Amino acid sequence: MPSRVTRKTTKGVIHMKLIISKSNLLSGLQIASKAVSNKTTMSILECIMVDATKGIITLTGNDMDLGIETIIEGEIVEKGAIALDAKIFLEIVRKLPDSEITIETDSSYKTTITCEKAKFTIIGKSGEDFSYLPIVERDDSIVVSQFTLKEVVRQTIFAISDNDNNKLMTGELFEIKDDVLRVVALDGFRVSIRKIQLREAYSPKKVVVPGKTVNEVSKILPGNADSFVTISFTPKHIVFEFDNTTVVSRLIEGEYFKIDQMLSNDYETKVKVNKKELLSCIDRATLLVKEGDKKPIIINFLDESMELKINSILGSMNEDIDIEKQGKDLMIGFNPKFMIDALRVIDDEEVDLYMVNSKAPCFIKNEEESYIYMILPVNFINVQ
Repeated sequence: MPSRVTRKTTKGVIHMKLIISKSNLLSGLQIASKAVSNKTTMSILECIMVDATKGIITLTGNDMDLGIETIIEGEIVEKGAIALDAKIFLEIVRKLPDSEITIETDSSYKTTITCEKAKFTIIGKSGEDFSYLPIVERDDSIVVSQFTLKEVVRQTIFAISDNDNNKLMTGELFEIKDDVLRVVALDGFRVSIRKIQLREAYSPKKVVVPGKTVNEVSKILPGNADSFVTISFTPKHIVFEFDNTTVVSRLIEGEYFKIDQMLSNDYETKVKVNKKELLSCIDRATLLVKEGDKKPIIINFLDESMELKINSILGSMNEDIDIEKQGKDLMIGFNPKFMIDALRVIDDEEVDLYMVNSKAPCFIKNEEESYIYMILPVNFINVQ
């Protein structure tokens, strides 16, 4: 069913008065501010809406692509609503004493924030032009544990592109088939894939979620293993609901890349190696690489060891690591950052690397293929 988008308007209500603990208010502001626009010519989009017109206190930020609404506890002495500059409001609350905060507004939208002996007065806005969250149907939903979603994002988000030339690469694919959720990110040089088992089977879905949305959701998710996130889908929006928070985001439109065509089970060389050793070694090698320098790390896979070396204008490094190898010897080069990014998010003690030749992608994956990281090699002929 298509989403319905509505815009509520709130006229300034005289003498709104709220009493909220600093910890509750600060926590809510930190959540809602994730959706406040930093680059806009519309000052209302730089605001957080404080709404106590319906007997609950909600804080809302909305940059028109991403909207976050969170409910906080507090005393409503007089109902009302006001839009306040998010940055100023958040900084004031952050620096107030750990005590109760009183927020009062008047008919000219002048807002007084009082805490113990500190008193701030700032000018708010009526909120008539503020866009609340779109109202989207919740008919098509899945349920995932908070911990799992937070982990899946951590283990994939690094591979999205920050280049807006290809919008699809700036998002993550959420694909559901039966009882499996697959999350994919890619930037043209690497692919990260995580698969998770859902508690039940769902109808097939395939959407591309903006990287900013996924990133901000993972930041504000408490990540409890025993708590859940409900994720709802419409043709144009995705909704995340957890605890007292609702996140609504536009989707990126377009057909995502054919991921399955990029994956291969063929290999000529398979290597098992201690993940921590390999990560530490590559991390050490990057000491000799200046920021912005694209020096590859060259890896020579032999029968029982892999030799890693790097040459730069700052110097050179060689190191050997013990491995278990099947198949052919192979020398291959990689962008060290891409290897580090993938290895850092893998929790296994040992990792398996699959390669065909020095010009074909390297796959790092486990037997169940619950994670797959594909990294394209780089040419190293002239840099040895």
